Amino acid sequence: MSVFDDLVGQDTVIEQLRSAVHAADEQLAGGAGGGMTHAWLFTGPPGAGRADAARAFAAALQCRDGGCGQCDSCHQVLTGTHADVLFIRPSGLSFGVAQTRELVLKAASSASGGRFRIVLFEDADRATEAASNALLKAVEEPSPRTVWLLCTPTAEDMLVTIRSRCRLVALRTPTTQAVLDALVHRDGVDPVTAAEAARASAGQIERARRLATDEEARQRRSEVLAIPARLDGLGACVSAAARLYELAESEAKATTSALDEAEKSDLKAAYGEGATGKGVAKAVRGAAGALKDLEERQKRRATRIKRDTYDVALMDLVAFYRDVLAMQLGARVELSTASQQTDLTRVARASSPESTLRRIDAIMECRERIGANVHPQIAMEAMTAALYTA
Repeated sequence: MSVFDDLVGQDTVIEQLRSAVHAADEQLAGGAGGGMTHAWLFTGPPGAGRADAARAFAAALQCRDGGCGQCDSCHQVLTGTHADVLFIRPSGLSFGVAQTRELVLKAASSASGGRFRIVLFEDADRATEAASNALLKAVEEPSPRTVWLLCTPTAEDMLVTIRSRCRLVALRTPTTQAVLDALVHRDGVDPVTAAEAARASAGQIERARRLATDEEARQRRSEVLAIPARLDGLGACVSAAARLYELAESEAKATTSALDEAEKSDLKAAYGEGATGKGVAKAVRGAAGALKDLEERQKRRATRIKRDTYDVALMDLVAFYRDVLAMQLGARVELSTASQQTDLTRVARASSPESTLRRIDAIMECRERIGANVHPQIAMEAMTAALYTA
């Protein structure tokens, strides 16, 4: 067993990280440790497992057995409770300079366990320009035994001055077969359901797992994919946009509710809710302030999750039209929306490849508008109208 076992379809990356772990051990023993460096940049498409790879690497660096996956150190890193690993994931759409400066100060402290002080920064591309400049200083002049693990979709998402000081770890999209095997052998999903989820996920293992195990998630996706065939007038376009918005909101609410309730419950338990005795009243007052801070962070996270959920729905539509285009051109490729075969055939026969490309452009423009803070439902109404008239 190893902390790297859960990285699906990333054999080259695993080999690279294991080599670095051996070099780190050599470095700690007083050797050169030439294969180890203080800053790493994990890149890869959505769902490739950037953060999972970084977390596994952090666990292996803190483990005296190179990431055995069984010791207390590995368990603590993987569950996010290790004292020498700082886990940073922006709760909102951006990460500010004040937060970055606080992070840099924390990163400068010595490792309590005697190995490494590690900062795992997910979605580092959300750092503002000022925050990135503050981060650059820490990456340029790191404290001894401090290791920065930055995660972004592409290397170009970071300042060139930062990425030039990082060693690149480039993850790739796992194959459908790799995702299928993981669902069957690791998660116990039946092969038929796993195969459909793997095709639908476009290589995103977490999305595949959710589609394979959550009937409501599968139903929401089916409704999104049914939209193109229902656009038979402008009235239908408005209705389709409203439904698309409703589905995305429902998906986001389901995700945030589960996270929010678990966090609130853990916080209240940590402050001794329901306990009696000396000091309880003071703890309860402290809990009220902490709960308010938590709710503010949760609101920012909810905004980010909504934005991400809109994007997932829109990319499902892109996948549908990509499959339509493949059918129109006679391309022999795997269809990720093959479950909608009847609708695919109908749309493909009723339009041309040129109109399909215009429809894909309309969806991508909708994504850009939402990213520019246009109200999602308004952006979706413009998009569905363009899908109808293309």
